[in-house]
Amino acid sequence: MGRKLLTEHINVEGIDTLEVYRKHGGYRSVEKAIKTMTPDEVVEEVKKSGLRGRGGAGFPTGMKWSFLAKPDGVPRYLVCNADESEPGTFKDRQLMSKLPHLLIEGMITSSYALGANTSYIYIRGELLYVLRILEKAIAEAYAAGFLGKNILGSGYDLDLHVHPGGGAYICGEETALLESLEGKRGNPRNKPPFPAVQGLYARPTVVNNVESIAAVPVIVNEGGDEYAKIGVGRSTGTKLISACGHLNKPGIYEIELGLPVEEFIYSDEYCGGIWKGRDLKAVVAGGSSVPILPKELILKTAAGENRLMTYESLSDGGFVTGTMLGSGGFIAMDETTCIVRNTWNFSRFYHHESCGQCSPCREGTGWMEKVLHRLEHGHGHMEDIDLLVSVAKQIEGNTICPLGEAAAWPVAAAVRHFRHEFEWHVTHAKEAAQPGAVYRAGAVLA
Repeated sequence: MGRKLLTEHINVEGIDTLEVYRKHGGYRSVEKAIKTMTPDEVVEEVKKSGLRGRGGAGFPTGMKWSFLAKPDGVPRYLVCNADESEPGTFKDRQLMSKLPHLLIEGMITSSYALGANTSYIYIRGELLYVLRILEKAIAEAYAAGFLGKNILGSGYDLDLHVHPGGGAYICGEETALLESLEGKRGNPRNKPPFPAVQGLYARPTVVNNVESIAAVPVIVNEGGDEYAKIGVGRSTGTKLISACGHLNKPGIYEIELGLPVEEFIYSDEYCGGIWKGRDLKAVVAGGSSVPILPKELILKTAAGENRLMTYESLSDGGFVTGTMLGSGGFIAMDETTCIVRNTWNFSRFYHHESCGQCSPCREGTGWMEKVLHRLEHGHGHMEDIDLLVSVAKQIEGNTICPLGEAAAWPVAAAVRHFRHEFEWHVTHAKEAAQPGAVYRAGAVLA
């Protein structure tokens, strides 16, 4: 296996306590940053590292930090997006529950770099057990002098709070998160202004994912140039992958970016292949909101090159033959998977989670769910297939936030790569409507 930068000590007994965490090098980045570096120097190290946002968008973290407005006398905020609610993704809750002090250390170092004196961790409402773990760790950090007034005698002050959300998927979008954090309904905001200029309480704000912030201590300790040596090209460092579905060894894996997809799926070091000796049919590589790819395109690009676990390789070919690394929610599907049923299930989720603010998303997600329900239950028509594509196109690019694209892309990709299955649901409606029915070369599999 490759290097473990975040999870090296995750199974050490008592690592969730300050005492044990400190024994394994914890809070060194806080000491180094506050005592020997200026805030701008910390930002520069993050820039040099090439770290890209691990929440899904993959935007360069250091560049995002550099956009933060710094008007005199105006407070700035750092907000950690711990609202992890993307279907297929469960890495952040593991980091927070097992290594709470790693996130807290990252929040302190990052807040110092950004000049923030108050920071927040916005956590998914269903994860109250994790919230209690974080609050206990934060209390330990206050007691040890890593939070509060005059941290390590430096004159730098920082207060850190954990705030539970209401469990809405839409609050994973940063401006909806900020609205919720302010006590309002979690509806996305129009942009501009962007959060870096007017974010929380209309003040300059940076919102970063849990995994992104957890990587900052490693970068500060080892140096941005050393971090950038890991990975391939612009995909630097390591990435946590939430592997689930029809795998022999589902779980959370920290990989060096650049690992071949085939090795990740089939090697004993990682997922160990497809369960029950079955054949791989399709993969959703970055959480439910990214395009699905059939086996032949997830293992190889359209040009026949090995597909790699990087931002660039997975997106090779655009959405015609590629997908996205996204949040790393890696869902493997074997030959018994019904693509139409799976797509309907995704559409049900997005229809339910749409905030309703934008008409294309509010109405379009409902239409896609209804049409897919028709097809799955034996009441569809051939024109329904093109109707799905048409509705998806009318949603994409016409909403305030990316939930519209998140709902449209999976449907459009499923029809693009598995149109024959959608057609079979029309031509063999009676068989397709049977519980557990699956298309395979015209046969019905139980």
